[in-house]
Amino acid sequence: MASEASINSNDLIDSYILSEEKTDKLYSGKIIEVTGFVKEVTFLNNRNTVILYSQNKTSGIICDIHPSQIEKVKNLKEHQKIIVKGICKGFLKDVVLLNCYIDLKLNE
Repeated sequence: MASEASINSNDLIDSYILSEEKTDKLYSGKIIEVTGFVKEVTFLNNRNTVILYSQNKTSGIICDIHPSQIEKVKNLKEHQKIIVKGICKGFLKDVVLLNCYIDLKLNE
């Protein structure tokens, strides 16, 4: 799955807060690659979700993880730097990415 754009989590959220309409035109419905740090991992209702930190205290990036990535998700640690590639669905207080794949990065 080739990405159409690459951005870090803080810049993506800042862009949505500054202009949701403009940012939607750039990213919504597209496969994007987001670099960020793991805030939380959840396994609720047969869904694997990773939330990435943001400098903005009220927003984050919610990544709905593809089922094939379950082993990677199980091994994630809080504050770990990762790259998530998924389909951007827009912004509802948080940025939402669907069908995400994970590339692991070393903590920096």
